[in-house]
Amino acid sequence: MSETVPRTPHVTVVGLGRMGAAIAAAFLDAGYAVTVWNRSPGKGDALVARGAVRAAGLAEAVAAGPLVLAALVDSDSVRDAFGPVGEALRGRTLVNLANSSPDQARALAGLVAGHGVDYLDGAMMALPETVATDEAFFLYSGSGCAFTTYREELEVVASAHYFGTDPGAAEVHDLAVLGTGYAALTGFLHALALLEPSGTDPEAFAPLAARWLRGMAAFLPELAREAGTRSYGDGVSTVDLNRAAVHSLLRLGAERGVTGSVHEPLRELLDRRAAAGHGGDSFSSVFELLRADGGREDEGR
Repeated sequence: MSETVPRTPHVTVVGLGRMGAAIAAAFLDAGYAVTVWNRSPGKGDALVARGAVRAAGLAEAVAAGPLVLAALVDSDSVRDAFGPVGEALRGRTLVNLANSSPDQARALAGLVAGHGVDYLDGAMMALPETVATDEAFFLYSGSGCAFTTYREELEVVASAHYFGTDPGAAEVHDLAVLGTGYAALTGFLHALALLEPSGTDPEAFAPLAARWLRGMAAFLPELAREAGTRSYGDGVSTVDLNRAAVHSLLRLGAERGVTGSVHEPLRELLDRRAAAGHGGDSFSSVFELLRADGGREDEGR
């Protein structure tokens, strides 16, 4: 970069929706000087009352300090907002917290690099009410220098996890984490549909499901070890054991008129592993069929 803006205990937050406002509030709580800007100025009133400085325009907000966090709606919003003020960003670090795809993150990084800007892409694994609590974590990728320099500031908001210099890597990991959660949530909703004919109160069942999911979460490191080493012979939860359970689950659903579309893909994977002679392997061996070349490895590991 041709020039560097001196580091100060100051942050600029652009975009004051619920998440942006929570981020700005976290910095105020931590004693930082905070400049805010929003296309609709009224959204910043509560923050200004607490000591934040409201910039008259985006260029003024960007010029206020070395670290700019963009908490806008999506990647297009970031591009539209910051494109015209690219030179004002020179020598600064832009952290894009908007919803983006990996390719959009890479494109934004390329756009601002032409103005001598360090770019970090951020994926927010949090709700506004969990910002600055132990529940929140954010994923980052892009400039390693920027992450190292501003990690203290980033961790004011949430624990910060860095995934390398590819600007799209944070979004890839974000989608992977979301996929894990979506599968669990969809399974829970299927369970409620399955239990409805029994008259079970969903709120009464939820604590039982949560307790089971906590146990499954504790099992993830073991599954990760087995998948990472591709060693499946000593698993305590085998393909055959789980295959029988999934078949029973689907039979019950059919009897009750509940769609099996949630669990049929898993049944198919387990059946394929068993048919290939891997019924005694750990459940984690399903990974072999999910890998990019897994369809060609039915007779393999």
